[in-house]
Amino acid sequence: MNRRELLRAVAALPLAQAALAKPAFAQGAYPNRNITMIVPFPAGGQADLAARPVALALERILGKPVIVDNRAGGAGGSIGNAQAARAEPDGYTLLMTLSSLAVLPEADRLFDRPVAYEVSQFAPIARVLADPTLLAVPASAPWKTLQEFVDDAKKRPGQIPYGSSGPYGTLHVAMEMFAASAGIKLLHVPFRGAGPALTALLSGTVQALASAPGTLKQQVEDGKMRVLANWGAERIASFPDLPTFKELGYKDVEFYIWAGLFAQSALPMPIMDRLRAAMADAVKAPQVIKTFETAGSPVAYMDAPAFSKFVAEDSARLIAAVKKIGKVE
Repeated sequence: MNRRELLRAVAALPLAQAALAKPAFAQGAYPNRNITMIVPFPAGGQADLAARPVALALERILGKPVIVDNRAGGAGGSIGNAQAARAEPDGYTLLMTLSSLAVLPEADRLFDRPVAYEVSQFAPIARVLADPTLLAVPASAPWKTLQEFVDDAKKRPGQIPYGSSGPYGTLHVAMEMFAASAGIKLLHVPFRGAGPALTALLSGTVQALASAPGTLKQQVEDGKMRVLANWGAERIASFPDLPTFKELGYKDVEFYIWAGLFAQSALPMPIMDRLRAAMADAVKAPQVIKTFETAGSPVAYMDAPAFSKFVAEDSARLIAAVKKIGKVE
């Protein structure tokens, strides 16, 4: 799929399926039973952080339980994404996933593997969080600055291990983008999700990790790790003293990890409208706001039309980055 086809396909997702009403919707007002929200990663990562307070808020708004289902099969989230894509488009199986959604099918194509799912199978409902990724190392690591890290990596190519949520997931792409720009080679150690990768960093199994502010803030404040650089275009309020890669001379190193809620593209429009309205209320809930702000990841809400455009543009940029990186493990 080329850039033009991707932009056209993703931008049209949420509003194009109005006529495809399903028998499940005709059986009664939505919802009339429990809703499952798939998170394609283990607990402890950005998608899980986004899902849990939102699920609780949606329960109160919709009047039915919203069950967070961590389908942590690895593959950078591809397995859980694919399961959601194959689910019945009736509003009872939703997906809270990350910016790697569009990258993973392109990685399958890059390696001539069967494509697990296509982005066109999903309808964006709402963006929840959007943060720049941060580079974290253990507090016991010798590097106090990014330059010290780069200098050491150049002396020991392929010897500094870093963790990720899986090949071509958000954390992998961010690190390889940085490594390519810095002219260094690191050792990639994939895990089943950001939570296990973070645990590995804390234990010293890996020595670096790209992750969202919300999953790092408490660990940094507790003195268990330090952050060296910010992949965003600008500094962020939760880490105001942390320089960006751009400030440090890496002009092309910019990466964001967003979390958003999706359904299947064939979802009937009345159910889509109900979910959009519910999400607009959910992100205003005091407990949701408090949870995200405490974690250092404030609400970054976008409704379906704006989110569709955002996904298309961000996905095109990330796919270009993956193709530039090429085949890496």
